[in-house]
Amino acid sequence: MKFRSWISSSSSVNTTADHPVPPPKGVFTDDASNFSDLPSSTTSPSLFSQETNSLSSLQSNLSLLTLPSVPSLQNLSPGTLNLAISARCLNSLNPRNAHVTFLAMHNNLLYAASSNEINVFELTNFTLIDTFNNKDPSSGFAKSVTFLDGKIFTAHQDCKIRVWKLTPMKQHNLIATLPTLEDRLRRFVFPSSYTNVRRHKKKMWIEHHDAVSGLAVNENLMCSVSWDRCLKIWGGSKLRCIESIKAHDDAINAVVVGKDGTIFTGSADKRIRVWGKPYAEKKGKIGLIATLEKHKSAVNALALSSDESVLFSGACDRSILVWEREDSANYMVVTGALRGHTKAILCLINVSDLLFSGSADRTVRIWTRGNQGQFCCLTVLDGHRTPVRSLVAAPAVAAESGGANGGVKLFSGSFDGEIKVWQIVVSSSSGGPLIS
Repeated sequence: MKFRSWISSSSSVNTTADHPVPPPKGVFTDDASNFSDLPSSTTSPSLFSQETNSLSSLQSNLSLLTLPSVPSLQNLSPGTLNLAISARCLNSLNPRNAHVTFLAMHNNLLYAASSNEINVFELTNFTLIDTFNNKDPSSGFAKSVTFLDGKIFTAHQDCKIRVWKLTPMKQHNLIATLPTLEDRLRRFVFPSSYTNVRRHKKKMWIEHHDAVSGLAVNENLMCSVSWDRCLKIWGGSKLRCIESIKAHDDAINAVVVGKDGTIFTGSADKRIRVWGKPYAEKKGKIGLIATLEKHKSAVNALALSSDESVLFSGACDRSILVWEREDSANYMVVTGALRGHTKAILCLINVSDLLFSGSADRTVRIWTRGNQGQFCCLTVLDGHRTPVRSLVAAPAVAAESGGANGGVKLFSGSFDGEIKVWQIVVSSSSGGPLIS
């Protein structure tokens, strides 16, 4: 099966300083390679029909003006901020399968989800040390990776969350699948354990019934979101599903969790929702705090600033919106937009007061904030041949730069399976380091 591509086939390489119709659900294609999060072997005819119909809607969304009613915030230049930026590509990694869907880092290891498998690289020398879940193609695309209490969690297209343990030999062994068999057996006899997922079909409320699109952790709790429109909370030593919320009216594409336990979800219904426990009931159930509505198309990515006072959201409308806390305005209010990408925003991360954005236009942009809430686009990394699907970054070790300021090491993964490794150093024009 092949979708009509909405992504330009041209490329350049350069590094410079109710039940609505479901969305494409992360489906992106390219004329050269026909990349898709939904392989034809696992896509039902009805779902494929929905995907094809909604792709036309996505193409229309991409032609929208980038929220002209929202003021622009990128009024600063690196020179105005007395900043200098150095950005160079150190290496390129190529997992065995094309289409990098997610990148994560933990304990000096890089986890790259590619098709149904997860490849693990040493960060010091970029050596591939393990590949896991490669023997289970029925799991579909691996869509998210996170870490909690010494375990690795992976989210999959087959509606399951898999739990892995890293052995002393640096191999990853499967130790559980969520929801666990024990959790199912505890509940299967009770009618209250079931919920209608579609006409004449029921499922246990503890399990997702569509692709698990994102995972996020906070202390001893894990959140999962899915194209089934639900947010689920997992907790306890056995990571049982303790709460399930119908969070949106369409597929959920992104989730982030703050240190205080506040949960942010972004959906194809164009909304961002904020979730938390009532202040007066610390042990109460999670409830809706606010609904943030400003995007004109599907929300694909979310990120929190270092101090968690600012939320960034990226969507198919090509804009990154900046939200700040405003108690008088129902928790958060949009203060402006960051523009420059020419196609959908697919991923966002924030590291060391730098915001990185990856887009279907095949570029990565690096942003920083100046005075009075204004932003500056420091540089554009232009080197990928296909859309940039995932980003991960961390402060680099100074020794890697000969004892100088290490800056940030950035990994960007694209639909053709390539992972680029970038060294980013931002300093004042006088030579002093900005990032340490």
